Amino acid sequence: MLVLKNIVKDYAAGDAKVEALRGVDLVFGESEFAAILGPSGCGKTTLLNIIGGLDRYTSGDLIIRGKSTKQFTERDWDTYRNHSVGFVFQSYNLIPHQTVLANVELALTLSGVSREERRTRAVEALEQVGLGDQLKKKPNQLSGGQMQRVAIARALVNNPEVLLADEPTGALDSETSLQVMEILRQVAKDRLVIMVTHNPELADQYATRIIKLLDGKIVSDSAAEGERTGTSEAEQGADSQRKTSMGFLTALNLSLNNLMTKKGRTILTAFAGSIGIIGIALILSLSNGVNRYIERVQRDTLSSYPLQIDERTVDMTDTVAGLMDLDLEGKDRADGKVYSGSRMTQLMSSWMSGVTENDLAGFKAWLEDPANDIERYVSGISYEYNTPLLLYRTDLEIPIQVNPSTVMESSGMADMMSLMGSGTGIQETMMNTTARRMNVFTPLLNNDELLKSQYAVLAGRLPEAKDEVVIVLNSRNELSDYTLYSLGLRDQSELKEQFDQLMRGVAIETEDLEFSYEELMNMRFRMLLNTDVYTRSGTLWTDSSGDAEYMARKLEEAMELKIVGIVKPAKSGLTSESGGIGYRTELVDYLLAQVRDSEIAREQLANQETDVFTGQPFSAVAQDALSLLDSMEVEDFMEMLESRGLIPSGMIPKEYRPFLTKDLLKQFVGQGVMMISGNTLEANLEKMGISDPDKPASVYIYPKDFESKNRITEKIEAYNAQVGEEHAVRYTDYVGLMMDSVTTIVNAISYVLVAFVAISLVVSSIMIGIITYISVLERTKEIGILRAIGASRRDVSRVFNAETLIVGFAAGVIGILVTLGLTVIANIILSGLTGIPDIAALPPMAGVILVAISMLLTLIAGIIPSRIASRKDPVVALRTE
Repeated sequence: MLVLKNIVKDYAAGDAKVEALRGVDLVFGESEFAAILGPSGCGKTTLLNIIGGLDRYTSGDLIIRGKSTKQFTERDWDTYRNHSVGFVFQSYNLIPHQTVLANVELALTLSGVSREERRTRAVEALEQVGLGDQLKKKPNQLSGGQMQRVAIARALVNNPEVLLADEPTGALDSETSLQVMEILRQVAKDRLVIMVTHNPELADQYATRIIKLLDGKIVSDSAAEGERTGTSEAEQGADSQRKTSMGFLTALNLSLNNLMTKKGRTILTAFAGSIGIIGIALILSLSNGVNRYIERVQRDTLSSYPLQIDERTVDMTDTVAGLMDLDLEGKDRADGKVYSGSRMTQLMSSWMSGVTENDLAGFKAWLEDPANDIERYVSGISYEYNTPLLLYRTDLEIPIQVNPSTVMESSGMADMMSLMGSGTGIQETMMNTTARRMNVFTPLLNNDELLKSQYAVLAGRLPEAKDEVVIVLNSRNELSDYTLYSLGLRDQSELKEQFDQLMRGVAIETEDLEFSYEELMNMRFRMLLNTDVYTRSGTLWTDSSGDAEYMARKLEEAMELKIVGIVKPAKSGLTSESGGIGYRTELVDYLLAQVRDSEIAREQLANQETDVFTGQPFSAVAQDALSLLDSMEVEDFMEMLESRGLIPSGMIPKEYRPFLTKDLLKQFVGQGVMMISGNTLEANLEKMGISDPDKPASVYIYPKDFESKNRITEKIEAYNAQVGEEHAVRYTDYVGLMMDSVTTIVNAISYVLVAFVAISLVVSSIMIGIITYISVLERTKEIGILRAIGASRRDVSRVFNAETLIVGFAAGVIGILVTLGLTVIANIILSGLTGIPDIAALPPMAGVILVAISMLLTLIAGIIPSRIASRKDPVVALRTE
C-alpha cells in the first residue's frame, strides 16, 4: 500500500544542514500494526509526518497505492490527508473551543459529507471508542485518556486507510495506555496502523511489526519481505478521491466558537474596532439630520424665493453679481497685480438692455412637456396672469374692495409710486411687479404635501376647493397692519392722515388689536369677474363700477369664498407666504375661463379691429406708427413722431434715447406710458382682465432644493439655446447668486468631514489587522490540526477571514447601537441649544451600509494575517504550545 524508496529529508539550521532521514526504504501492507522505535532525534516523527503528507521529503519517492507522489500538488496532499490518513498525537491536538462531537465531525466537513451523515458517523466513531455519552462536552472537560480516544475517533471517522499515531500513550498513565493500545490493535485489523513510540514493551505486546530507527536509518525490521501483507505497487491503482474543501459556514462556526471562548476580549476588540464606525455614524447622523433640516429650509426658502420669470423683465444678474463681488465668469487673477473690474459697465449693460419681453407661452408649453423631466426637480409650478382677483368683503354694512388692495390709494402712496414708475420702462416694469406683490390675497403653492409640512393649522383646515381660502398668520400669530387695512379690519381713512404726519416728520402711534379665530373666520368674501363691472349701453359697453346699486346686485350673484382655516408657518422654517389670505390656484383657472366666456370678452375677441367701448377702429395712427418702427432706426422713429406732432417734443430727452430699443418702445405704447394716439386692443384686453391661460404674466418655479434649482437653471439654459435669442427667457436668479457665496463654506466643511472619516477608517483597519495577526499566533496549533486533517491553505485562510468578518460585524453592530444611544443624547442637547428637534438621525440604510463597510474593512485588514496563517508549516504549527 505504501512504499518508501530511499527517502531523504534534510533541514537547514542556519548555514548547517541537518540530515533527519538518510535513505529510508520501507514497504507497508494494507492491514498491519507497525511500531517505529528509536531514541529521540532519530527521525521517527519526521518519518511519520512524511508518510502522513504533513512534511515533504528532500529526495526519494513515496508511492501511495502504486502512484508516485513526486508530482503531487498542494491540493493532492490535502486530499490524501483527509481521505487516506488519520492522525493521533501525543498531545491529543483537539480544538479546545469545539465540542467533542464537532472535533470529530470536522474531518467529514472537509470531505463534503452532508450534515446528517456527518453527525451519524461521528456519533458512531465516538461510541466505538466508548465516548457516546460525552458528545457535548468541551475537551477541557475530559480526562487525558478520554481526549486521546476523541483523537482516535476523529482519526477514524473518515475511514482512512492509514492511521498514524505519534506517541499516543506518552501523556497517559499505564491503565489508560493499555486501553488506547487495545483500541489501536482493533483498528489495525482492517487498516494500516503506524505508531511511533518510546515504549518497547507496549510495542512488543501490541504491534505486529517492529521497525527500529537510528540516526535517520532503518537498523532493523521485524517483518521479512515475504511476510509483508498487501500487494505490490504494480498491482495497485490510484483512487480518484474528492478534493477537500471547507464550507464558509464551517469556517464561521470555528471562528465564532473560538471568539466565544474569549468573550471579554472579543467584545473589547469589537468595541475598539467600532470606534471608527461610531465616528462615521455620528457624522452621518448629524449630516443626515442637518441635511434634512437644510432640505426643509431650502424647500421652504425656495417656496418663498422661487425662480421667477416675468413676461416683462429686467435681467439684473450682472449688476447684482458685481454688487455682491461674485465672479460669475471664474476668471483667474494672479497675486501681485491689480485688475480692472466691470461694475459700471455691468450696470450700464443692464439698463441699456432695458425691459425685455419673455415668450412665456412657449416657455409654459415647454415646462408642461413631460419629456423635459422638470417635475423631477420641482415642488410645484405656479402661473400668474394679468387678471387680478376682484374681491369684496361682504359681511360689512357697506361692501369694500379687498383685492386688488386699495391701501396704497387710501394712504396717498400710490401717487408717489406712479411718479416713480413713470420715468422709464425699467422702473415701470419693476413697479408693476411690486404692486402685484402688495395684494394680501396670494395663491398657495400647488403642492398639498408641501403645504402640510410648511403650515401648522391653528383652526379649521387647509383649503381643498377653489371657493375655499385660508388665513395665513406669521410665526408670531400676527397679521400685518397692511393686511388689516386691506381686509377692512382697520379703517383705511386714517391712513391719509398718518401718511401726512410722516411726511411732516411727526411720529405716529397705532393701537394693537386682537381678534379671535371665530371673528376672522366669520369674514365673507365674494369674487366678481373683471368683466362684471361693464354693462351694455346700446351697442357699446360702459364701466358701471361707480353704480353702487348695480355693484351690490352683482355681488349678490357672485361666487362666495369661504374661510376654512387659520394657519401659521410650521416651526421648520420659512413658508411661501408671510401673512394674508391664501387661495388655491384652481380659483385663478376658474376666473380665467369665466372672464373669457363673458359677453363683452367674446365680442371684443370676435372683432379685434373695433374698440367695444367706443365703437371706433383702434387707432390707425398708432398702428401705422408702430409698423414703421420695424423698418426704422430708433432715433429716426423718435424724430418722426415729434415732427408729426404725435408725441410732445422733448418727451424723451435725446441723451436717454441711446438706451431705448424697439421692443421697449412697443411696450411703452402698449402700456400707455407713451400715448401716440387712441387706444389699442392689448390695452382693452388688459383692462377687461382677459388673459390667455397659455400665456401667463409670470411663472414661479419652486425647486425641491438648491441642487434641483441648479438642474432647473441648466435646463432653462438648454431651452434658451434651443429656441434662440428671440424666444429665450431672461430672469435674475437672486437665490442662486446668494448661494454661490455659501458654497465655499459648505465645501470646506465637507472636506474636513471626509478627512476625519478617512483617518477613522485607516486607524480601524490597522487595528483589526493587528488583532487578527494576534489571533493567528494564538491559534497556530489549530492551524496545524486543520492541515493534519486535510484542510488546504485556502481553508485556513477562510477560517481567519471568517473571524475578521465576525469581528467586523460585531464592531459594526456595536458602533450602530452606540451611535443610536449617542444620537438620543445629542438630540436632547442640540434641541435645547438650537431649538431644532431630532437634528441627529442615522438613516437605516446608512446603518446597514456601515455594518457592511465594517465587515469589508476588517476582511481587507485580515488578508495579510490570514495569508500568513495559511502559509504556516503544519509540522511546526503542531509543535506550538
